[in-house]
Amino acid sequence: MRELLKIGERVRKASLIKIQKNQKNSVLKDYCLQIKKNKNLIIQENHKDLNQALKKGLKDNLVNRLTLNEKKIEEIIISIKKIIKLNDPTNTVLEKWKRPNGLNISKISIPIGVIGVIYESRPNVTSDVACLCFKSGNPVILKGGSEAFNSNKILSNLFRRSLKKNKIDENFVQFIDIKKRSVVDNLLTKMNRFIDLIIPRGGKNLVRKVQKLSKIPIIGHLEGVCHTFVDKDADSKIALRVINNAKLRNTSICGATETILLHQKIIGKLGISILKNLEESGCKIIGDNKIKNLYKGKIKKASIKDWSKEYLSATVSAKTVKNLDDAIAHINKYGTMHTDCIITKNRKSAKKFLNDVKSSIAMHNTSTQFADGGEFGFGGEIGISTNKLPPRGPVGVNQLTSYKYIVSGKGIIRPK
Repeated sequence: MRELLKIGERVRKASLIKIQKNQKNSVLKDYCLQIKKNKNLIIQENHKDLNQALKKGLKDNLVNRLTLNEKKIEEIIISIKKIIKLNDPTNTVLEKWKRPNGLNISKISIPIGVIGVIYESRPNVTSDVACLCFKSGNPVILKGGSEAFNSNKILSNLFRRSLKKNKIDENFVQFIDIKKRSVVDNLLTKMNRFIDLIIPRGGKNLVRKVQKLSKIPIIGHLEGVCHTFVDKDADSKIALRVINNAKLRNTSICGATETILLHQKIIGKLGISILKNLEESGCKIIGDNKIKNLYKGKIKKASIKDWSKEYLSATVSAKTVKNLDDAIAHINKYGTMHTDCIITKNRKSAKKFLNDVKSSIAMHNTSTQFADGGEFGFGGEIGISTNKLPPRGPVGVNQLTSYKYIVSGKGIIRPK
């Protein structure tokens, strides 16, 4: 606990530093060079994590998320370069107006403060989070999962090296290398003097634990139980192409479609074609009674638990719905307010769906796999916020800011 408090004291002290726009980009450019120069060392450290993962019997899709190779390292560098190109989100005039009494009021963007990020598995999250927080002027405390300990540590150390090289307090980015299980509990309950915001990124067990214990405000990121609804007016070619991509392009991301809702009028032909296409592509099908009776391929009967399950694998559940309202009701009951899509040519149906689902991201005729900060033009993301309060959806640099009001006058006083 003492060690954790020291981390808090160091990062709070670093938060007092005002970092200029050109300094931010200088650090990020150097970080790209550090990653490139130390590519072999990163892969070497990642192999340590992979060996431990294989010994523990980690599932293949999770091992894939954990793996760093030359291609993934290049993707990390590309992501950082995108963040460099983004405008600095701080000290921007968001709105301004003049009151009849002569007061001039401006709404100015500012950093949130010290952010604590608790995350699992993918080591690229370390670089994304460090860069996004730094660009938005927020010091960060990183607590990665034990399965990626060595990968996370080398990536965070390289960032700290770039800070030091640019004469900025390296404690602006802190990596918790304490392996005790009590660390997360203490981070959530004992560090409210030092941390202004907690962002959990991982499975539902992690997020729920954080929501239950934290004495610090949270941006929630629940699991991605994402839906694609195939309406009776769906274009068959679009439906086949989009659903195959939405489910199978990358099964281990939170934006993968986990449940397909099929309008009862299209089950017999288009619905069967969609499921056949998925099965032929290596996907396991779990269906309700009606679909199970109609589909002649390999299919498992669904239970009620399947409607709220995030598979993160080549498995999909399929359910019959009576109409558009039934589809919306199902999504709002079993979904996680992440990302949900309608496939239809009917603009009126699309508009109703987009307005009525509670999702933070609602889509029309496109793959749920686009639920990604990079794809939204944010350069990257810390996660997909499923909060009802803002920010919602992909959390990029602009979403990592708060604001204050600056009010000026010429000796104006408020009358009695």
